[in-house]
Amino acid sequence: MTTMTTMTRGNRPLTRVLRDRNARLCLTATVVSGFGTSALWLASGVWVRELTGSDGRAALCLVAMWAPVLAGPALGTVADRVRRRPLLVGVNLGLAVLLCALLAVDAPGRVWVVYGVLLVYGAAGVVHDAAQSALVAAAVDPALLGDLNGLRTTATEGMKLLAPLAGAGLYTAYGGAGVALLDAGTFVAAAGLYALLRVREPAVRAAGDRPRAAEGVRYLWGHARLRPLVLAGGATMLWAGVNGALVYAVVDGLGHAPAYAGVLYAVQGAGSVAAGVAAGPALRRLGERRFAACGIALTGVAVAARAVPSDAVALAGSALIGAGLPCVLVAAFTAVQHAAPDRLRGRAAATATTLVFVPNVVGLAAGAGLVELLGPRWLLPALGAALLLTPLLLRQRPAGASRTASRSASDANPA
Repeated sequence: MTTMTTMTRGNRPLTRVLRDRNARLCLTATVVSGFGTSALWLASGVWVRELTGSDGRAALCLVAMWAPVLAGPALGTVADRVRRRPLLVGVNLGLAVLLCALLAVDAPGRVWVVYGVLLVYGAAGVVHDAAQSALVAAAVDPALLGDLNGLRTTATEGMKLLAPLAGAGLYTAYGGAGVALLDAGTFVAAAGLYALLRVREPAVRAAGDRPRAAEGVRYLWGHARLRPLVLAGGATMLWAGVNGALVYAVVDGLGHAPAYAGVLYAVQGAGSVAAGVAAGPALRRLGERRFAACGIALTGVAVAARAVPSDAVALAGSALIGAGLPCVLVAAFTAVQHAAPDRLRGRAAATATTLVFVPNVVGLAAGAGLVELLGPRWLLPALGAALLLTPLLLRQRPAGASRTASRSASDANPA
């Protein structure tokens, strides 16, 4: 009995990850830097709104942070040109210094500094995520990647629940400069954690052997295992974006004030936290495609159910959406870490990020227009149906895929 209990505890995702030194450091770095980023995400918009009195200019903060994702394939080349551990240390320290520029923002005429910092912040974030994904794949036991990625999802979503409250409190007490210093401190701490990683990285490339951004795109598009997962992830996030734009219409249908949307977001975040903990074991048991398909289908049912004007259904639907959405993301990005050769891993990860998350922004914009035309009563069931059909993308077999997959490892340096 004791032996069986010990084995069960040892197989828990958190236990498995925390026992691995590198995995533990990577997870802690995600928690630390994610806290600062989530706090700044809220505070920057509030700051600009108070300085300018403009809702539109406040919304531009989010645009500035997300715009660099469009350049993911190009920015990902940075992570394939140099050693990734020093790159991560340097990026985190650089961001800490960059955030100090926000200390000069004290009037409406200096709001441009906020936009400039957030734009560079977003670009550095794309490079950081690509390098982190590539380094983790080299530093951590491959059998732990699913567990680690699931727990990183849990950490990220948990920070979204806690950090904005902390950021709002800090902003109220010390203004935007206080939040900027908090975020800078988290980046210094993250840099220290990455410096402690023990990993043997390949030699730096020769100057004439420069990585090309298009290689990451070609690799993902031609890979029989990765292409369906990334396409399904992008399609899922497109529909999720449209659904996200309907949240205030759902709240209105329930007869609540707009602030009730915060309750739905919190419940959705709690669902994502739970899903992240379960992701590793579920991924091992079901495999990438079935795990992704189950999550997408769960999201589809939950989105359609939101058309029912019931608080209980809305809350349950939010929790299930939070649990379902991360499944395809964890499956896709874990598969990229497993499959992509080291020299392409940074570009492949950054390209996958672009292909998966840009559709979410497109969906938000489309949903903002569609909700005025059709309303949630018709849109939500249609979105649910679209999500339930999305797993069909996981069944596709690109032409020549078997030949591409068989030569991917040996042809890691295409002409």
